[in-house]
Amino acid sequence: MNPSQKTNFDFLYQSHYPMVMQLCMGFMKGDQDQAKDLTQEVFIQVWNNLGKFRQDATPKTWIYRITVNTCLNFLKKQKNKDQKLGEIMRDQETTEEIEFTETDPSKMLFEAMGKLSEIDRLVTGLLLDDVPQEEIATILGITEGNLRVKIHRIKLRLKKLIDHE
Repeated sequence: MNPSQKTNFDFLYQSHYPMVMQLCMGFMKGDQDQAKDLTQEVFIQVWNNLGKFRQDATPKTWIYRITVNTCLNFLKKQKNKDQKLGEIMRDQETTEEIEFTETDPSKMLFEAMGKLSEIDRLVTGLLLDDVPQEEIATILGITEGNLRVKIHRIKLRLKKLIDHE
């Protein structure tokens, strides 16, 4: 950039900074920090494109257009970020729902177990604690064949209790 372009940029910056800042403030709904950042971005674009300015419009119109495009692009990117954040939040909610659903059967099982007879609760509890069936049969004083029948009936009863809740 030659010295005359730098002088031209300085003039454009000084004369149009208030307009650009005001426009950015409007787009950013009064967020002064964000408006300052966007104003800086506008003047970086003015600096980078000053050699390409064809003077088809006044410098004010050209800078105005750069300002509007910069603000709209920022808002579009912000909207995309917000949408992605929303998707992440929805994914997180879905994950939490899945986790809740995965724990929900346990809750339903324990509620249904509470409706079983004391001996059936004991058998179910021992099975959940991974006690071998041979040991459970010994504890109850029944044969392993009788225990398997009892377990089958308990499963049917639990399924019925869970399905009706």
